Amino acid sequence: MTARVPLLGKLSETIILLLVMVAVFLLMWALNGSLFLQPRNFQSMAFQLPELGLLALAMMITMLTGGINLAIIASANLSGIVMAMILTQFITPETSGAVSGLIVALAISAGLLAGLATGLLNGLLIAVIEVSPILATLGTMTLIPGVNIVLTKGYVLSGLPDAVRFVGNGVILGIPVPLLIFLLCAALVALMLRRTPQGINMYMIGSNPTATHYAGVDNRKVLMKTYLLSGLLCGVAALVMISRFNSAKADYGESYLLMTILAAVLGGTDAYGGFGKVSGLVIALIILQLVSSGLNLLGISAFLTIAVWGGIIILVMGVNTLSSRHRIARRSVPQSPGQEEER
Repeated sequence: MTARVPLLGKLSETIILLLVMVAVFLLMWALNGSLFLQPRNFQSMAFQLPELGLLALAMMITMLTGGINLAIIASANLSGIVMAMILTQFITPETSGAVSGLIVALAISAGLLAGLATGLLNGLLIAVIEVSPILATLGTMTLIPGVNIVLTKGYVLSGLPDAVRFVGNGVILGIPVPLLIFLLCAALVALMLRRTPQGINMYMIGSNPTATHYAGVDNRKVLMKTYLLSGLLCGVAALVMISRFNSAKADYGESYLLMTILAAVLGGTDAYGGFGKVSGLVIALIILQLVSSGLNLLGISAFLTIAVWGGIIILVMGVNTLSSRHRIARRSVPQSPGQEEER
């Protein structure tokens, strides 16, 4: 019987999230009427969710290890700027199709490498030098935007080729391309977390790094790979962002940082590490997107929406903390022999 309890708990969390999603949908429908149900509204949400979703994945995997990556927005902007610089400087109206394709491939590769470089820097600071994740990524969060401004001189890099714009604005079989990219990345991350030694070790480190070390796991290597993957996901998010906006800038998506943490925590990721599922994150992202779209249709200020996100994350963290204390208190209460047999 004891083996079934964790599964039941996970199932209950998923069901609760789904019920919250349905409740939010009905509330936004009631507040906005038929305007909320228009196909173009859902299509707009399908285009907006992926970039936040990719960044939330990058945040979630670091939180699973008991860490955090405050530099995800800066990393994504650096990757986007590297891509845009190559694309705008080397592709001209006279450039042939084959050459343009090679330049696009080079630009995307360079942008992903830039994301990996930021992940490598964070990984070295956290895994090798053993700087606290929040301090290490706070430092890179401050460093990288300065580099971004130097590279762009504060200007917007715009005018990307059609092939790149298709990534952020195209549709395949009625499904937005950015959504397909996000779903593919989410599926791969979920597979990695559940079916590979790297994923299992990430959960173990988040639960008890000391015990994981004595179990023969190289904690440094696991953490290094985690932050490299986080940086790579930032690079993919950058591709979606610049292609959707048809431009790159040093300060795009600054409000996303709070939302990625909120999505991870709301989706069931433990802020202290060791627990969390991609499926919960995806449902949480849908909930947040429904709220954002509904408030936008009501004409509510974007600044007030950010305040709502802050209130939600405080509420969720408070509920999670109280729930954890309640579970610990229940476990510490001595049980009678009859209760033990029942368990």
